Amino acid sequence: MSFRSIILDRKGFEVKFGYGMRSRSQSHSDVIAQDSLVVLDGLKQSCWANMPPELLRDVLMRIEASENTWPSRKHVVACAGVCRSWRDIMKEIVKSPQVSSMLTFPISLKQPGPRDSLLQCYIRRNRGNQTYYLFLGLNQASTDDDKFLLAARKFRRATHTDYIISLNNGDVSRGSSTYIGKLRSNFLGTKFTVYDARPPICGAKVTKSRSTRLVSLKQVSPRVPAGNYPIAHISYDLNVLGSRGPRIMQCVMDAIPASAVEPGGVAPTQTQFLHSRIDTSPSIPFFRSKSTRMENLQSVPLTCQNEGTLVLRNKSPRWHEQLQCWCLNFNGRVTVASVKNFQLVASPKNGVSEQAQENVILQFGKVGKDVFTMDYQYPISAFEAFAICLSSFDTKIACE
Repeated sequence: MSFRSIILDRKGFEVKFGYGMRSRSQSHSDVIAQDSLVVLDGLKQSCWANMPPELLRDVLMRIEASENTWPSRKHVVACAGVCRSWRDIMKEIVKSPQVSSMLTFPISLKQPGPRDSLLQCYIRRNRGNQTYYLFLGLNQASTDDDKFLLAARKFRRATHTDYIISLNNGDVSRGSSTYIGKLRSNFLGTKFTVYDARPPICGAKVTKSRSTRLVSLKQVSPRVPAGNYPIAHISYDLNVLGSRGPRIMQCVMDAIPASAVEPGGVAPTQTQFLHSRIDTSPSIPFFRSKSTRMENLQSVPLTCQNEGTLVLRNKSPRWHEQLQCWCLNFNGRVTVASVKNFQLVASPKNGVSEQAQENVILQFGKVGKDVFTMDYQYPISAFEAFAICLSSFDTKIACE
């Protein structure tokens, strides 16, 4: 019997590994449901949970090795949702993106990308509802094989603009259980801060905002309060030529040490989301009064090492005499000239080698109407790369 056709029916619960599952239109909330931490009592003592560990590991390793692209990769996620023993083995088998160059579970979006190559994605912008969708794909063509990763929605405030980032393309709100962070700009649109909904590996001081909403204990573990943990700062400025030259972009990655861009360097890597979906406590407000809401937006360094944080800058373009414009080599990934196009490399301020300064860590560019490619690699994650690219849509600094 093929494992893709397995149907388990236990106390009314049914798990199917069929090809009828959605792919591109499937949101991460569906994936999280499959990848849920909930252990169903009806499956605890099932025959599949009690398979010999050696046999089970061999079967799951074969499935993981054969399903190495989306949408077939969904079967790996489905296997992890059968029961605890299956999930534990799958978590050991499936490697992080920096090793496998693949995005499998939702936590992969918070982990650094591949070390030796750019992970290719693209962003689609919906001007009507001010929403941005990140997909995993080798090209900008819209196909059913493209894997949805993240969604962000723009909210204008009186003094700033927020981009709420969610795992669910159908529920992009601060109060959603799939909310993972946000990007906030200042009033001028020249400085941006990336916030994580959960503290990074090394810890950070939470900074609250007026937009903080009440969340229930069903959404957030009481041990890890939901908040805004600053993990990166982005700034734009004009160059010495003023508005007639390319703008200057700088990103300070507070949670990543500068040494991470060197060979053998290490960046903090999350292994699981810190909130729990199995909390059965009654739903009560976590923040109770206005006194607990914060106005302070000060940042704090997050790196554990006694060294500087990673600073990224946009790669300087060259002037093309024949085309009479500034040019960068995107290796065919960008086809439309735009002020939003950029490539980020390690800044000389990090004190890293010249080779590390030439290595493109993130590149973003236009390929069609409301379609942009986003390619990133170690040591930043898909979440961080997506937030940085969102700032390019909102900045008021432009060039002619």
